[in-house]
Amino acid sequence: MTETLRNAARLGSRGRLILITLCGATFMTGLDYSIITVALPEIGRDLGFATTSGLQWVATACLLPTAALMPLAGRASDLLGRRRLFIAGVLMFTAFSLLAGLAPTPGLLVAARAGQGVAAAMIGPTALALMTAAFPEGPRRTRALGVNGALLSLGFVVGTIGGGLITSGLNWRWTMLILFGIGILVVTGALAVVRESAVRRRTRLDVPGALLASAGLFALVYGISTGGEAGWGSPRTLVILSAAAILLGAFLAVEARHAAPLVPPRLLRRPTVKWGMTIGLVTFGMCGGATLLLSIYMQDVLGWSPLRTGLGFLGEGVAALLAGTVAARLINARGTGTAIVLGLVVQAAGTAAMVLLPAQDGLPVLLATSAAMGFGHVLTVVAAITTITSGLEEADQGVAGSLAQMPTFVGAVGVAGLTAVVAARTEALAPVTTPAMATLGGLHTAFAVAGAVALLGAAVVALLPRRTPAARTAEQHLAA
Repeated sequence: MTETLRNAARLGSRGRLILITLCGATFMTGLDYSIITVALPEIGRDLGFATTSGLQWVATACLLPTAALMPLAGRASDLLGRRRLFIAGVLMFTAFSLLAGLAPTPGLLVAARAGQGVAAAMIGPTALALMTAAFPEGPRRTRALGVNGALLSLGFVVGTIGGGLITSGLNWRWTMLILFGIGILVVTGALAVVRESAVRRRTRLDVPGALLASAGLFALVYGISTGGEAGWGSPRTLVILSAAAILLGAFLAVEARHAAPLVPPRLLRRPTVKWGMTIGLVTFGMCGGATLLLSIYMQDVLGWSPLRTGLGFLGEGVAALLAGTVAARLINARGTGTAIVLGLVVQAAGTAAMVLLPAQDGLPVLLATSAAMGFGHVLTVVAAITTITSGLEEADQGVAGSLAQMPTFVGAVGVAGLTAVVAARTEALAPVTTPAMATLGGLHTAFAVAGAVALLGAAVVALLPRRTPAARTAEQHLAA
């Protein structure tokens, strides 16, 4: 049985080239989100940003259009051709990366970053749809998704480390110029080995749905991203989040009546899609939030430099790579349900153990706990994406790709929630201890909360009836 699964999971030389190309695009977009963060202070000094909030738009301008336009890009790829949209997205991303690297003014840099965000929205769902089309459902696809998930997480970690190295040794502009170079390689690979996987259909695009979904997701992610600074109870935040709820509610109502909806309601009603997205939201929200808090711990409690902080995530990056290879074997042998439960339990254990992080000399505990969290996270992500994309018609894989990646952005609600926990606990401890110890106490509380939420997610999946979507997907993999 093991040998059969191993043979079925072999990709072949062409399959490896396709996987390298598509994963290269995924790695590139993951790298983009984190590599610029470490360079922000130098960017502010070099280009003369007037305020910190203005400088923050260098990061936010990329994130918002990606989240807002991903459902539209996913459906457009099903209608217009995935390879065509993928190559267009990579070309656009490459061009805007060059523009960002050469930008002489703050306004032009922010505009270039927004262009990168639009391009990333085109790349994400099309890369995943091309991958699911190139590798049939079963061991080969699971292995490909495992590599993809590992490289996406690795991109975030390498970006944090690389941003510090590049900014310290060269110049912040090289963080964007490196993305330009990677983009050239990805385009070359796409033109050479990636084939079209969607048959173009003469169907009108759901314009009302596209407008409502884009506006609603933009408002949701913007409200979550800025709510902590503006205040969660402030009129501004409440108005933005209320508008997001109204727009997304209207989107669902429009989709139910549209002849060719942007996101077919039948997909949203599928248990595999609902459960996969829910699990994705839990794992991305808690891991993303804990990763941000670890950065605060290393810099505000241990007093590490940005470069050393980036290196502190090395354990998480190595664990992500390992999990990507283990995930395929586990899913093929035991099914997605088992992989999700195990992944969330390991993530919960690693995150909860961060309550042991000390005020000094915390490197051993930091590496061990962050590695466990990263390993469990990638294992869960691969299993969740496998669940979402399994058993679907070929014509829906582009939309499914966008749905599978939405938790990455909506998971920012977890980041916001954990940050609020830190702030509340730190404020409560401030009168009775030092600022560093108050911060550490707040971080410990948030880590415990993140671990509890991940463990609760694992318990829910474990207690579901045996004939869950995850169990059926597992049976399909075993049958393959």
